[in-house]
Amino acid sequence: MKQFEVNFDGLVGPTHNYAGLSFGNVASLNNANAISSPKQAAKQGLAKAKALSDMGMAQGVLAPQERPDIAALRRLGFSGSDARVLESAAKQSREIFLACCSASSMWTANAATVSPSADTADGRVHFTPANLTNKFHRSLEPQVTGNILKGTFANDKYFAHHQHLPDNEHFGDEGAANHTRLCSQYGESGVELFVYGRHAFDPSKPAPTKFPARQTLEACQAVARLHGLDDDSVVYMQQNPDVIDQGVFHNDVIAVGNQNVLFFHEQAFYKKDAGLAEIQTKFGEKPLHFIEVPTDEVSVQDAIRTYLFNTQIITLPNGEMTIIAPTECQENEAVSRYLDKLVTLGTPIKSVNYFDVKQSMRNGGGPACLRLRVAMNDQELDAVNQATLINDTQFTRLNAWIEKHYRDELREDDLRDPQLLIESRTALDELTQILKIGSVYPFQQV
Repeated sequence: MKQFEVNFDGLVGPTHNYAGLSFGNVASLNNANAISSPKQAAKQGLAKAKALSDMGMAQGVLAPQERPDIAALRRLGFSGSDARVLESAAKQSREIFLACCSASSMWTANAATVSPSADTADGRVHFTPANLTNKFHRSLEPQVTGNILKGTFANDKYFAHHQHLPDNEHFGDEGAANHTRLCSQYGESGVELFVYGRHAFDPSKPAPTKFPARQTLEACQAVARLHGLDDDSVVYMQQNPDVIDQGVFHNDVIAVGNQNVLFFHEQAFYKKDAGLAEIQTKFGEKPLHFIEVPTDEVSVQDAIRTYLFNTQIITLPNGEMTIIAPTECQENEAVSRYLDKLVTLGTPIKSVNYFDVKQSMRNGGGPACLRLRVAMNDQELDAVNQATLINDTQFTRLNAWIEKHYRDELREDDLRDPQLLIESRTALDELTQILKIGSVYPFQQV
C-alpha cells in the first residue's frame, strides 16, 4: 500500500488585506494598512501548490472563508440590510469591522490538527479544527473550517471529524502550526509532537510576558485524546517563552519537521534537551535527524524576517527531501549562507526551492502557513473529494476563477463596499461547485 503526505493549501480569499490584526506577529503589525493585491496573492499561493504537484507531490486546496462575515457582525448588534451592516460597522467600530473582513484562513496550518490512521486507535485519519481563541478575527473560522474539511474528506470510513475545542483561552488551540509528526515512513506509526506556550491551569509555570502564548498544554492533551493517540507516541514540548516575546507566535515560525527530520532553531524550545531525548526514546532505534540551527549563524530575528522555519520540508518521489522556502530566505545573507551549507551536511535535506509568496509573507505567513499536511495511504487518498486535488485541469479552472472574481488591489475603504461582498459571495458560490464541497457558507444555508 502506497503512502503519501498530501499538502492542502488554503486558497487566498477575495478580501485579502493588511489590517495588522495579529498582535505578536511582527510581519503582520509592520505591514498594517498597506495596499493589498488579492488577485496576486491568490495566484502566488496557487502557483506554489501547482509547482509541488509538478514535482510529483499529491497536492490539494481548501476553500477560504466568507468575508466580510456579515453573520458575525449581525451577532454583534449591527442590523439592517447587508450594505447597512457594513456601513454602520465600519463607522462605529473599525476594529471589529476589519476583523470581520480578514482573509486569515489562507494560513491553513491553523485550520486543524490532523493525525494519520497509522497513529489513531480506530485506524482513521482524524481532524480537529482549531478554535483560534486568541485572536477574534480567527476565532470566527472554526465552524466553517469544519464544514470545508467535511466536504473535502467526506468518507467516514476513512476520516473522523471532531468539533473544535471549547471557545475559551484555557483550551487555546492553533492547529498544525504547533504540531508536527515524526516517522520513518508516512504509513508507519510515528511520534506526534505537540508544542504549547503555557499551562492554562497553572499560571506559576513559565510563560511569555510581552506577547501571548496562543497554545495551551491542555488543548494539546485534549486533541491527543480526541484522536485516540497512544501516550507512547505523543511528546509535549513547551515553546521557549523568550522567543514568543521576540515575535515567534507559533512553533512553525521556529521549527519544522518531516518524516525523520526535525529542523529547529537553538532557542526554539524550553527544556530542549529533555524534550529531544523523549522524542528519541519514543521514536526508537531507526535513524532520526535533529538539525539545530545555532544563534550565531542565524539570529532569531533573521529567522522571523525570512521565515526560515516556516518553510516546507517535503519528501520528493525519489526519496530525497527538499525545502520549499520563500524568496526572503534567498535574499538574506545569513539565512542564504546557512541553507547553502545545510544541503552539504549529509542530512536527508538535499536541496532548496525558492518561491515568491510575498503577499502572504507581508501578513506574517510563509509557505508552511499556507498548507495543512495530511498523511494518507492510497485508499484514503482515493476517498478524498477528488475535485479538491490539483492537476493541470483543476489548476487552469482555479486560475481562471481567480482572474474572473478577484480585485487587483484593496484598500481599507474598499472593504465597506457592498459590491465587494456580492463579488465575494458570487466567487465562493462558484468555488464550492468547482470543488464539489457542497453548501459550506452561511449565505448558502439561509
